[in-house]
Amino acid sequence: MILPPLIFAFLMWFIGTAAIVWLDSRPRTTYATSLALAGLVAIAAIVLVGVRAGDASAAGAYTAFAAAIVIWGWHEMSFLMGIVAGPNRAECPADATGGWKRFSAATATVIHHELAIAATAIVLFAVTWGQPNQTAPLTFLLLFVLRLSAKFNLYLGVPNLSDEVFPDHLVYLKSYFRKRRGNALFPFSIVLSVGLTAWAWLAGQGAPAGSGAWASGTLLAGLAALGVVEHCFLVLPLRDAKLFQWASSTSAGTAKAAIILEQAGILEQAGKIK
Repeated sequence: MILPPLIFAFLMWFIGTAAIVWLDSRPRTTYATSLALAGLVAIAAIVLVGVRAGDASAAGAYTAFAAAIVIWGWHEMSFLMGIVAGPNRAECPADATGGWKRFSAATATVIHHELAIAATAIVLFAVTWGQPNQTAPLTFLLLFVLRLSAKFNLYLGVPNLSDEVFPDHLVYLKSYFRKRRGNALFPFSIVLSVGLTAWAWLAGQGAPAGSGAWASGTLLAGLAALGVVEHCFLVLPLRDAKLFQWASSTSAGTAKAAIILEQAGILEQAGKIK
């Protein structure tokens, strides 16, 4: 009984990431059209979340989960295409080796995108307020938390950056990452990710089998578990981006798919670039 929602969570992550890899590896002249069409789909997904907010069935949970992934994908496209990022599009100043100056410069590279995601999370909670189906806002919030965790770890320093190749319009981000053996935040990030996985799993398994709460908890647990795996890739010498090289639409797909996957992070990894 537990396999269907876990498989569904994995497929939504896999298919969603592959779609972003393909769209973001196409010529930049296609970006405006792709983002506009994806935006229309995202708006429809938000409306769908509101319509199904009162649906406490398992089908309602699946629908809300898929809608949240679609909305998240649209935001990631806007960042990867360089349309919604931040006011700072320059490399880290040479004299900003640490402290507030480096942090403020790094924050300015992504602040518009982060605010857009936060605003969308508020909208999702607003349209489902007081309703039984909270799967969409919880899914979106989970992605947001895991994504911020990954970005802070990249900022503080991790062993596996794999930043040898960057797309031209995002190359400046490389200067804000650090390659280090580890940082003090990483263990807490793993504990947080595992804790979220356990919380969602226990919440789902504590509900009646086949119910909306059961499906929602299991879906969230699967997503959080993928987040744990993605965090592990920050310290392991493995290239998870190879899973999506086939999805690139260009002949230079191998390198570019790696870049896009590690930034897109349907599960929280938009800051990680390969």
